[in-house]
Amino acid sequence: MAISRAEARRVEVVDGGPILLEGPVEVALANGGTAFSDRHVVALCTCRRTRRPPWCDTSHRSHRQPPGPQAETPAPREQKREQEREER
Repeated sequence: MAISRAEARRVEVVDGGPILLEGPVEVALANGGTAFSDRHVVALCTCRRTRRPPWCDTSHRSHRQPPGPQAETPAPREQKREQEREER
């Protein structure tokens, strides 16, 4: 049975966060059980830090890295410039 685009459920993947699904939803769990939510939008945990699996409880927020310099290795363009200087 084909489903129309209007009937399709929307799924949104949040970078560094949960997967948002239009509800209601029933989730089949790995242990054979099910989890049901009748909310309009539900958030499925992807970081595995939640205390309420499979639902997101925003635990991922406390584990994000603070903003700032990511690494001390130079960017590829800078590495290339350094190599060119050394060759001269």
